[in-house]
Amino acid sequence: MRHAAISRSLARLSLTPDSPARRLPRRLIRCLPRRFSRADLGASLVVFLVALPLCVGVAVASGVPAELGLITGIVGGLVAGALPGSSLQVSGPAAGLTVLVYEAVHTHGPAALGVLVAAAGLVQIGLGVLRIGRWFRAVSVAVVQGMLAGIGLVLVAGQVYAMGDAAPVPASGVGKVLGLAALPGASDPVALAVGVGTVVVLVLWPRWRSAARLLPAPLAAIGLAAAVTGAFGLPVRRVEVRGLFDAVQLPSPASAGLLTQAGVVGTVLAFALIASAESLFSAAAVDRLHGGPRTDYDKELIAQGAGNTVCGVLGALPMTAVIVRSAANVGAGARTKASRILHGVWLLLFAAVLPAALGLIPVAALAGLLVHAGCKLVPVRELVPLWREHRGEAVVLAVTAFAIVATNLFEGVLAGLALAVAKTAWDISHVQVRTEDRGAAGLVVRVAGNATFLRLPKLLDALEALPADRDVRLELSGLRHLDHACATALEGWVAGRVRTTVS
Repeated sequence: MRHAAISRSLARLSLTPDSPARRLPRRLIRCLPRRFSRADLGASLVVFLVALPLCVGVAVASGVPAELGLITGIVGGLVAGALPGSSLQVSGPAAGLTVLVYEAVHTHGPAALGVLVAAAGLVQIGLGVLRIGRWFRAVSVAVVQGMLAGIGLVLVAGQVYAMGDAAPVPASGVGKVLGLAALPGASDPVALAVGVGTVVVLVLWPRWRSAARLLPAPLAAIGLAAAVTGAFGLPVRRVEVRGLFDAVQLPSPASAGLLTQAGVVGTVLAFALIASAESLFSAAAVDRLHGGPRTDYDKELIAQGAGNTVCGVLGALPMTAVIVRSAANVGAGARTKASRILHGVWLLLFAAVLPAALGLIPVAALAGLLVHAGCKLVPVRELVPLWREHRGEAVVLAVTAFAIVATNLFEGVLAGLALAVAKTAWDISHVQVRTEDRGAAGLVVRVAGNATFLRLPKLLDALEALPADRDVRLELSGLRHLDHACATALEGWVAGRVRTTVS
């Protein structure tokens, strides 16, 4: 669509001639597809209303200023949204990285966040250039679900403290869970009521369909909480407002030196891999929601990396593609990437024009929003069917989730991946040993399948049970795979028997 047509569309939104949206840079306008439509405008506003409270909530839960969450949302729209990859999924700060960001800020300080995020973005760009994006689909679904479940459990356990304005919050996941028993006595009942009320609104609002079409549940819940606490003057903790530019923390040379530490490198890799996996799995889910162009996983990975690099330069939170916003975008009728670009424009206008509105939001309400989001990360409904059909996958999911709670996100995911690999190796290493007695001609032993070290005890037990005084012909033509451990064991067994041949 031409610039004049875009201007007419913006005029329909009752923007004044002096509105900042009227002065969009030409380069940004050129990023908008030519088939830009009114449906994209409407969808962008819906996504903006969904993203606004989530950006603020994720930032507060991560232990950084609320404005940094808005910056990540803006970059997700204007940078990642303008680049090729997935056409309709929307990026921004996600609850899935909240735990890892909080640990990084708590360990290395807020000033180091920008360097960690920028480095993670460069890693993502490198993975995309090397065309590794498509291989993220090979990660075990049970590990991914377990990772999200573990994040959800830690997120819920931590945000329950914030719902009651309770402090201090235990640092470890186990400490958060064990400390819940003493929480009722340490909580502010007024703040806890605000947090619980927010969760109730989030659960019940979507059932009021006519209202839900006009106002998304997250914005309705946060708006009601702010209105009630403001109208009655309730003494609850509110979001601290610093201003958009004051919240920006550019990386310093001193913080860049942290990248030489092994622990920091592990955090960067965790940021990059988890953000990439969540974004690409979200892309696969969004592709099933619409009939438009499919996602190019490698280009999407580069787009996410570029967005995270810019976020890191600005000292903001890391971004991922977020399924909640993406589904809202598709459901609102978006047709092109213009909707996600414009959602970043609306976030920028809000942060520039109405930053003081953030100071009206109770922290307990944002905590309730994150508790609700954390509960949705735990796949409760899928556990029973998964246990019935694939018990091994259910075990991998549970071990990954509880390992994250017991240790941390990075080590928990590594434990889940190791268990998934071990399970797969066990599943595919089936070996059959069949013995045929041919009388005076001796015994014929046929070994078939995959002979790996995991099945070596079974193989040796079967061979050592053969009579020592009989001729044996060992047939290995049915083996599809024979690893070094089994080959060495078979050579030793044959060498110890005089009356044995191998074919």
